[in-house]
Amino acid sequence: LRSCSPGRARRTNASRRAYLVARFGDIYAQERLDAETLLRTYINDMEMVQRIIYIAAVESFHAAKMAYRQFKIRVRETLSLGHSGPESLEDTVLDYIVRHEDLYDVQASVNEVICSMNINPKISFPPETDFIVISTLIRELCRVAFSMQTLAPPLDIAFGTDGELFSETKYHRSFHSDFTAALVAYHVWPALMENDVVIVKGEAVTKR
Repeated sequence: LRSCSPGRARRTNASRRAYLVARFGDIYAQERLDAETLLRTYINDMEMVQRIIYIAAVESFHAAKMAYRQFKIRVRETLSLGHSGPESLEDTVLDYIVRHEDLYDVQASVNEVICSMNINPKISFPPETDFIVISTLIRELCRVAFSMQTLAPPLDIAFGTDGELFSETKYHRSFHSDFTAALVAYHVWPALMENDVVIVKGEAVTKR
């Protein structure tokens, strides 16, 4: 017999979602600008600095989502051995992950992100230093992205490509954009999505 009452993860879903959406905004307002300031000490080109930060955000979400999937598989395998209810196995797994998010190996994800950035052809870094200088930003993004996977529905970032048609619903234009241009030259920050609906706009630069 299964209980009809939702698990702890489902009961706290709304409050955790509100916190994580706010935290994503805080990272944009604080850690992103800190990383920008830090990168400007090594790189004069503002476009390159902003591209680096955007790619760091995209790679952080990718690494955290992969880590979440692997973590969930391990938890499900372990809990299924002794699971008897009253909650469904899926709810029990989700409750466990929400309670034990500190077991997420965020440093492994940070290392993955930095490795991916090192081979990304769109960005480059002076040889005397390393992308590890923005590891604080990457770590915070990985943590938030991992936690966002525990929500129902999970939150994710929008996929963006250089040269795409600028979307008013998805992005704010950066102040140094050409406001008459229809195409995105590059992205500054990703939009946050829920079920393919934008809930927090990103930022992009438009140029002719």
